Amino acid sequence: MVKIGVLGLQGAVREHIKSIEHSGAEGLVIKKKEQLEEIDGLILPGGESTTMRRLIDKYDFFEALKSFGSQGKPIFGTCAGLILLANEIIGQDHAHLGLIDMKVERNAFGRQKESFEALLPIKEVAEDFEAVFIRAPHIISVGDNVEVLSTYKGSIVAAKQDHYLCCAFHPELTDDHRLTNYFVKMTEESALTAK
Repeated sequence: MVKIGVLGLQGAVREHIKSIEHSGAEGLVIKKKEQLEEIDGLILPGGESTTMRRLIDKYDFFEALKSFGSQGKPIFGTCAGLILLANEIIGQDHAHLGLIDMKVERNAFGRQKESFEALLPIKEVAEDFEAVFIRAPHIISVGDNVEVLSTYKGSIVAAKQDHYLCCAFHPELTDDHRLTNYFVKMTEESALTAK
């Protein structure tokens, strides 16, 4: 059984753990960078990307997260996690982890009160995934190596590059575990090839 961590600095951590366990993997809340050595894959949850970056720096996670990705271990960024993975952010001089070749815009769908749900087709995952958007970002453009998995009204809202997966919505806030399950399978495949 693979072990998947959820970065436990901010955001809907417990809900992700529940979804990981529902998908047949072991979930672990990651509070210290040393714990990254214990896991096969990692979820960067939603929250507030600027606050998350401050906490990543405060707890000395930055290089450890980049190193985790460079080892070929899968990372899944949801909502604010998507922003952390992007290599270009509109209105910011510097990206955060810069692991996916994409340009993103924060709060692209409006403020908290404009939160909404939509049924989305997600390539290789579902035709009717129940997606919850809360102050969600969107992906404006992607590089040649990035596969677009889903769009909503012309905006890219889910993508994949190698062992990195991201989505603009919160897959952990419903009982639809198919996207988490997809990430668990990515992690299982990665763990097999690493052996």
